[in-house]
Amino acid sequence: MNWETTNTGNVLVRDEESPRYNEHTGEEKAVRDFEKTYPTLAQAWKETQDEQYVLFARKMMDYGLSNIALGSTLDNQEDVDMSLTGIWLRINDKINRLKNLLKRKGRNYVENEPMIDSFLDIANYGIIAMLVMRGKWKK
Repeated sequence: MNWETTNTGNVLVRDEESPRYNEHTGEEKAVRDFEKTYPTLAQAWKETQDEQYVLFARKMMDYGLSNIALGSTLDNQEDVDMSLTGIWLRINDKINRLKNLLKRKGRNYVENEPMIDSFLDIANYGIIAMLVMRGKWKK
């Protein structure tokens, strides 16, 4: 996807080179068909993404960019690799927490941190890794 800036702000412009893009309808067929076939799931997915984004925004305001960038600007591959290693370690921590929660049948010793929070964190770290790899982890 490409962004085009207009006088009213940013507008999402579909990348017509994408094999998913239908130049005749201007829509992505799979998305249209999915939303028609599975409307409840489609809506739940979008609501979950909104929840994920809100959590991401809150944590970004607490931690800032350097938490993931490890104090670097991520301008070279060595810094990117170090950042991705840090993300991998954080995801590994979440996976180990999930394993322990599952072994204890969900019994949690940390208040106000249910199992679903770990899944949400893992999903966000996946997106963060993609942004780092694509060179988008910046102001």
